[in-house]
Amino acid sequence: MSAVYDASSSPNNTNANPSVAKKLKALIVDDDAIVRMIHKALLRKFDVETHEVKNGQEAVLAHRSGAYFDLILMDLDMPVMNGRQATKELRDMHVCSLIAGVTSLGDEENKSFIDAGLDYYYQKPLTVDAVRNLVDKIKGSSQSC
Repeated sequence: MSAVYDASSSPNNTNANPSVAKKLKALIVDDDAIVRMIHKALLRKFDVETHEVKNGQEAVLAHRSGAYFDLILMDLDMPVMNGRQATKELRDMHVCSLIAGVTSLGDEENKSFIDAGLDYYYQKPLTVDAVRNLVDKIKGSSQSC
């Protein structure tokens, strides 16, 4: 899937009807197509709109182009820009989306990933319960940028 984002999906173009609940948007950042497919299917079970990119640089570029996501599922080990670098850069850009690190690497790597600015960390692949937990946290959050 392409990392091109339409400006019409930016947060400034919201529905004028306040009674319509805002649909949650998630960005899946992973170089593995199968993992992206699994995470996409899990998120859709909770009616979350999904977008996909293959590396951290594409995630950063999406945000620079005005895209906004309630949730970012960030893999650690990717080509071009890894999840640690992308998470740090997104946080430096004041992106306040909930970022959940998703990887299968050891504890030492996880600590530096968490220190880069993750909100949560999960083992890959996610489960229905993990996604439910993340969606509930977003819905229960009053966090705004």
